Formats: sequence, C-alpha cells, structure tokens
Amino acid sequence: MTLTISPPPFATPRAPRPEAGATSRVESADVRRKTRAASRTGSAGLRPKIGASARPERGPGRNDPGLLGRYLNPEGRLRQVVALPAAAGSVLVVDRDAITLGDRHLVAHLAADEPRENAELVCDRYLGDPGSRRCRRVTPQDLEVVPFAEAEEVEPQAVVAPSATTLTDRHGRTYRLELRSAGMSIPELRWCRGPSAAKGGSSEPISMREAIAGLERYEPVRTLTNRALTLHRADPAVSIATLRAECARMDVSQIVLNRGLRRAALAATAVQGLSMSEIAIRCGQVRHDSKGNASGETSWLARRLGIAPEGGESTPTPWIHSDVLALIARCGLGISPREVELG
Repeated sequence: MTLTISPPPFATPRAPRPEAGATSRVESADVRRKTRAASRTGSAGLRPKIGASARPERGPGRNDPGLLGRYLNPEGRLRQVVALPAAAGSVLVVDRDAITLGDRHLVAHLAADEPRENAELVCDRYLGDPGSRRCRRVTPQDLEVVPFAEAEEVEPQAVVAPSATTLTDRHGRTYRLELRSAGMSIPELRWCRGPSAAKGGSSEPISMREAIAGLERYEPVRTLTNRALTLHRADPAVSIATLRAECARMDVSQIVLNRGLRRAALAATAVQGLSMSEIAIRCGQVRHDSKGNASGETSWLARRLGIAPEGGESTPTPWIHSDVLALIARCGLGISPREVELG
C-alpha cells in the first residue's frame, strides 16, 4: 500500500514521484549497498583496525571522562589506565583490567592542585615504556591518603635548611639533603653522604637511590625527598630538577631492596631447618658435580639475598629485581612476595 502525504498549504510543489516499481528498485539497490558496506565495516559503521588493539591508545575517552588510555598486556588481556578521584581532591592514576575493572595497580598519586594534563602525561609515559609497568597494587589506604600532606603542613619559617634531619647507616656514615653548587647560577638540592666520625672529611653528593641503598630502607628518605620537592617546587632560588628526576625513577623502578627477603630466608634456615641449597633448587637453580650429583646453586642465592657480593664487587648489593624476589619468595620460601617487600 502506498502512503501519500499531501503537501502543506503554500508549500513549493515537489517534483513528480517516480513510479512505484522504480522506487522499489532504487530502494532495493540502496539497501544492498548499505548491507555490503555494513558487512565490511561492522555494525557500528566503522572499519575495524587490524592489530590496532596491540598498540597503546592514548587520550581521554569520549564516554568515560576518567579514561586515559588502553593497551594489551603480554597475556592478551585488555587493560586501561584511568584517573580516579581520591582524598581531598587528589587523583589516582590506576592501571586496571578493562573487563573486570579489578587487578588495580597504582601508577601515580597526583595532588589536588596539579592540572588534569599531568595525569595524561603520566599515562603517556607509562604506555610508552612497557618496562615501567610494574606498579604495586592499589590499597584502601590510597583512597584516604593526601599526597604531600605532611609537607604542606610544615610552617614556612621552619624551613631554615634543606633538611634538618640527618640519617646514619650501620657504618656510621651520615645522609642529609644539602644545597650544592652545580655550576649554575643557583644551588642544587641533592642527597649527600658524609663519612663516619672516625674517618672525618667532607660530604659528597649522591643519588636518592644510593641514600636508600646505604640505609637499606626507603623511609624516611622518600618522605624527606617528597617534602623538599613540595617546599621548593616554586622556589626560583633552588634547583630541584635532579632530585625530582631521581624520585620519579625510584617510584617506577623494578629494582627493590632485598633486606626483607634476606631476613625471611635466614629465618627459614634457622627455624624451619630449610637449607640454602634446597631454596635454590626450588627456584630452579641447580648444579651438578663431576659425579652427576645435584645440589642447589647457593652462590646464586647468596648474591640475590645480598649475603655475598656480585662478581667483581667487594660488597654485597642491597638490590634485587622484583621478578627474582617474587620467584625466591613463592617457590623458594613458599610465601607471598608482599611479605618480604619493604614499604
């Protein structure tokens, strides 16, 4: 049945309508063309990008204002980087599973006064460097903590020196933040290490990582560094560029302290009667003597635990890769890596 609609009064006369048969043929051809186009492009009318999901996608999502980017992990699961609201207007940049919205890892915690563009910059850097995608899991405390809150509460008049706190390691050496000349027109804020009282001498600038390594703990070096960066971020008379870069590298580093793991391994040998050889064997580190007898590679384990020095070094290293720490904890000691990770 053909439906005829009369033109409204004073409307401009329209051209004669084609015959019913012609209309049917034109519409059928048009439907066929649209059907073929839909089969090539998909139901949404967009041509799929072959292999596009394997590349990171950056930029805020149109339907989700908190979405910063997406990528596929080595297991082929789609993950997304999002900006989530946190305490006192701060923002958590989180890497999570795009389907379940679980398995959340903390990429960065931005203060409330930082611009939105900073979250996007963090995401770009994170997606651009696959090796940096090793972040700790998000905890309930992250939603309650205000970043740099402790530094914000420091009275301006209390800042008489870069750091009034002096830290001492087990060898008697001292660590503190000092202003050093860096060949520029303004001094540079750096961590410095001083010799023990018995040796005497002047202090020397070192990296934040070296200060943590000497003390074999992250705190209070990390807190003091963040406090100093906050206090001097708008100070034109002090350069904090180097210190800020060192702090950023520590936040994403996969190399962690091994002190907690060493303590757990030594406790297992003393309390459980577990030998170092057995721990090494459980980790897949096996050697054979001339008669074919198998034993654990204890020298490998001792180096990873910071008991014996690496080849060519005189002192043991306080560092271990997070993957190796997880291997020794899970397979060698039968515990969760979280139990031996230092905060």
